[in-house]
Amino acid sequence: MNYAEIKWTDIANGEGVRISLFVSGCTHHCKNCFNEIAWDFSYGKPFDEEIVRKILDGLGQSFIAGLSLLGGEPLEPVNQKALLPFVKRVKELYPRKDIWCYTGYTFDPASGLLRESRANAPETGELLSLFDVLVDGPFVEELKKITLKFRGSSNQRVLDVKKSLAAKNAVLYLD
Repeated sequence: MNYAEIKWTDIANGEGVRISLFVSGCTHHCKNCFNEIAWDFSYGKPFDEEIVRKILDGLGQSFIAGLSLLGGEPLEPVNQKALLPFVKRVKELYPRKDIWCYTGYTFDPASGLLRESRANAPETGELLSLFDVLVDGPFVEELKKITLKFRGSSNQRVLDVKKSLAAKNAVLYLD
């Protein structure tokens, strides 16, 4: 997996000050995507052990509330393979820091997977279960609304993953 960018003190992609990892690769190709350059799976730099260590060290700072995963598309199957072991390490080292993930796929809490079968990989269920908040659904230009918190279009949901999985139904984190 490659990554397009890392924001070390981001306040736009989740609550509090966060480290935001923008992975490379996306097959959605949403009209007027804010990060079209990251559609290319080979764009950016390799997500290797050195950058993993830097992120893990950065998360150790007391003012960092958590980690946000964006893209590109973090839940492309090829990206899930790299993200699952990384997210597990984040949770082991920093259980009190939350993890937000932004995806153009749609979460199905009843199954614990994604509604789009092409996106489900062996890692999907476990990876989703490790997230605290999931912003799901594709960006739709015609539904764009700049007053929405933590999302770009009104079809997207900000979900509490743990509560959604327990209820087997979508539980909003934010309206």
